[in-house]
This record gives sequence, structure tokens and C-alpha cells, in this order.
Amino acid sequence: MTHYPKPMSRLIKELAKLPGIGPKTAQRLAFHLFAMPRDEVVGLATAMVEAKESLKYCDVCGHLTDESPCQVCQDSTRDRHLLCVVEEPKDVIALEKTREFKGVYHVLHGALSPLEGIGPEELTIAQLMQRLQTREINEVILACDPDMEGEATALYLAKIIKPLGIKVTRLARGLPIGGDLEYIDEVTLGKAIEGRQEL
Repeated sequence: MTHYPKPMSRLIKELAKLPGIGPKTAQRLAFHLFAMPRDEVVGLATAMVEAKESLKYCDVCGHLTDESPCQVCQDSTRDRHLLCVVEEPKDVIALEKTREFKGVYHVLHGALSPLEGIGPEELTIAQLMQRLQTREINEVILACDPDMEGEATALYLAKIIKPLGIKVTRLARGLPIGGDLEYIDEVTLGKAIEGRQEL
């Protein structure tokens, strides 16, 4: 990055550390930021620092919040007998956008991945098991990602939760709305056939 002045090189280097941002995109973003009015750049920087300093994880469920417990955990209309386990806070947001789920959440902050050194101790599994000891929860929905790590996490959790006498379910898997069968991968198509429902 010797072609750039030092401040621009540093900005490109820092932007390239963000997920999904390669060197070319970092360069474009850096030049865009430079072209923006100063007050907009200051506003962006202030928002980033404010978010970093004021956001934390909910003491109850582990969701991202600026107050603990979070809004979901404070909501007295939620079904406290139904607990949905997700990998990341962004998964809570995705489920909340559907307006279909009326229970409460537990965020694991990752998935089991022995190759990356992520075992049960690195996730909030111990906190989950403590919540389940209260006997308030009747059903746990495992909403892990449909990848190898998510599958391993779901199987592990099912194995340790079922002995507690709590119903364990999994999100349905299958065909996307508007999808064409010829473009669906074999695993997804197989799961759709396996999980077929009577009409």
C-alpha cells in the first residue's frame, strides 16, 4: 500500500479487516469515506464508538442489547414455556422479523467446531442448562444453521436436553418459496421429501 498516503493506507487496512471486505472493496470504501462531508464521517465514527461502548449481551438470553434484560426477556406477553436456541444474535433478529415466534430465546454465540477449537465450554451451553433446570420451559426449538457445525451443535444439545424430560424440536427444512425443483440441491430436496406433510 505504498501508493497511498499513510492515513489512507491505514484506513484501507482497517476496513479490510471487516468480514466480507476484500482489499478492492476496502479501497472503494476508503475513497468513498474521504469524499463524504466531514460531519457524515464523524457521525459514522461516533455511531461505531457509541455502539461498541453501549451494547452488551443480555444477562438472561445472550441477545445483543443496550439494557439487560433485553426487550424480549422483559416482554411479559412472551411464552416462557417455549425456548428457541440460536447461534448468534442476528438469528434472533431474523426470527423476530417473521413475527411468528412468541417464545423466548437463548443465544449460544457460535456453534460446535472441533477443527476451530470451539467446544461446549466456548459456547453458552452451561447457561442454557441452568435455564432449563427451572422447569419453566416445556419445549426447546433448536434453530441452528443447517451446516455441519449447526448439525453437530443441534445433535449435541438434543442429547443433553432430552434426559431432562423437555420436548426438543428442530426448525423444519425443505424447499424455499418460489424455488424450482431443478435448482434445489440434493440434500435440501432429500430433507424436503423426508419432512413431507399431509394435506
